[in-house]
Amino acid sequence: MQLPFSRVVWSLVSRRAWVLFAMMAVLWGIPYLLIRIAVRQLDPGVVVLARTAPAALLLAPLVARRGQLRDVLTHWRWIVVFGVVEFGGPWYLMSSAEKHVTSSFTSLMICAVPLFTLVMSRFSSSHEKLSPRRLGGLVVGALGVALLVGVNIHGDLRWVLMLLVVCVGYSVGPMILQHRLAGVPGPAVVFGATGVVAIAWAPYGALHWPAHVSLETVLAVLVLSVFCTAGAFLTFFELVKEAGANRSTVVVYSNTALAVLLGIALLHEPLTTSILIGFPLIMAGSYFATSGDRHRRDADLTVHQ
Repeated sequence: MQLPFSRVVWSLVSRRAWVLFAMMAVLWGIPYLLIRIAVRQLDPGVVVLARTAPAALLLAPLVARRGQLRDVLTHWRWIVVFGVVEFGGPWYLMSSAEKHVTSSFTSLMICAVPLFTLVMSRFSSSHEKLSPRRLGGLVVGALGVALLVGVNIHGDLRWVLMLLVVCVGYSVGPMILQHRLAGVPGPAVVFGATGVVAIAWAPYGALHWPAHVSLETVLAVLVLSVFCTAGAFLTFFELVKEAGANRSTVVVYSNTALAVLLGIALLHEPLTTSILIGFPLIMAGSYFATSGDRHRRDADLTVHQ
């Protein structure tokens, strides 16, 4: 007997995962707006430093009190790699791009992360079989990205290439968490990764620190650091454990919807035809590309009845 779709979804992802998804939708939906505000006065490298240093300092007492410094030292190599591909590189490139493109466009490009995750997972030892359904989703999502890029970018493609690199980093990061840092406490990983990135960007940040920063910029950076970095990644680590790397990246759907709405409402960014068409294509493509085979899902549910 065929099960209702809603029952299939709730059986595949726990209620705890849905709560974590909802939290992530907000915590990763507002950074695009905040970054757009911050780069009006701050150099992109300064944004990276200001976003990571407070997060590392905030988590340091927690990690020390829980005795997790040993975990940081034991797994420092993969923590450094994670920090580079998830924080250090992507945040600089994203901040640089948002000086020239809208926050809505940036969030829509990042919405393609699940597609990149699927492609990257093909190189891992635990990848799932790429069924016609998933391959079709990959093609549809790619068409959505192509439409979005082709209509919104005229001439200079540097910003698009930067955002594509960000997508790659955001795809590799969750895979590192799932396969290399699965047994490491979340606070230890976030503390180590943000600390390393902050130290690396400190000399650059000191040379490019502005003479004057408005209260609006300070508040934007503080929210980025405390809530959208420290809080968000601790939540995301739990989500990866609960739902897996592939399904966890699908949270960007909700992120994108919120980011576009905030950009339109607060930054007066345009709601273009390419957004109205491209976003559903990316969303639908990513959904089918990252979902498992229906018959396998039904079989799994039958086993667990």
